[in-house]
Amino acid sequence: MPTAPRSALTAALLMLATPALSEPPTLALPIDCALGQTCYIEDYVDLDPGPGQFDFMCGLKSRDDHRGTDIHLLSFEAMDQGVNVLAAAPGRVAALRDGMPDTPVTEDTRDAIAGRECGNAVRIDHGSGWQTLYCHMKNGSISVTEGQQVDTGTPLGQVGLSGLTNAPHVHLTVLKDGQTVDPFLPEAEPGTCGSISGPGLWETALPYHRAGLFTAAFSTAVPAFDAVKSGAARVTETARDTPLVLYGYVFYAQPGDTMRLTASGPEGEIFSQSETLEAPQAQLFRAYGRRAPEGGWPPGAYRGYVTLERAGQVLANRHADIIVLAE
Repeated sequence: MPTAPRSALTAALLMLATPALSEPPTLALPIDCALGQTCYIEDYVDLDPGPGQFDFMCGLKSRDDHRGTDIHLLSFEAMDQGVNVLAAAPGRVAALRDGMPDTPVTEDTRDAIAGRECGNAVRIDHGSGWQTLYCHMKNGSISVTEGQQVDTGTPLGQVGLSGLTNAPHVHLTVLKDGQTVDPFLPEAEPGTCGSISGPGLWETALPYHRAGLFTAAFSTAVPAFDAVKSGAARVTETARDTPLVLYGYVFYAQPGDTMRLTASGPEGEIFSQSETLEAPQAQLFRAYGRRAPEGGWPPGAYRGYVTLERAGQVLANRHADIIVLAE
């Protein structure tokens, strides 16, 4: 995922420190979904003050300078159906922005959203210097007004694809006196991790899983692991007569975890494959695909999903896109 939002709306996110805590809000899940079933947590606040990154449990599930908690939907179809972003605690709407399109960011569009990386967004003031910020909402979906009082669970808008993102999710940042607070480890000093006790700022402790997915992508043959790790295996356009192979690159899976790889195109599903990991290593990849049918693949857009599950709970999910060219 891209770097955390930086704009006038999120200027307070530019410093990460440990503020003096007072009367913190108790936070509910800021999205109308079921963790592990219809959504999952992809990234946490980066507690490494240097150029690297680590989450509150010293794990890999953050990005350099990431200043929030990212809760992802499992598909673009779920976003299209509509999933509400909810106020995590009572407060007053302090600022909002709407009108940005739901478009996955690319290198060609990154400059066009400079200063508006948070996308369509709402910021809520909870008093005593506490605020929450909700990013990447669906264009035209924001349903509150500036100055409005909201309760825990009040719909603010819907999960979208606006700003600096390429997958449907809500990015929640918690602020105290303008400084980022990790809701999982609110009293953490920068550079410390792994000392969680209790639910943090959450009303109910949220599950944490060390395992996740680095990436998912299409290729035209089962790739070598070195090519997966470097990104050289990724193919985004191909001819009609080539195989379509989807792969997922996993970290810290456990025995019994399941990887599910599915892909569909202009005429519907082209494959669905699940594999139980019997003796996984710290890093691994799995791939599955199909040869081109007689006459070639129908030209157009194809999308794949790689999902990592444990005991029926979704731990991670990544999507991949490829275009089959007409000529």
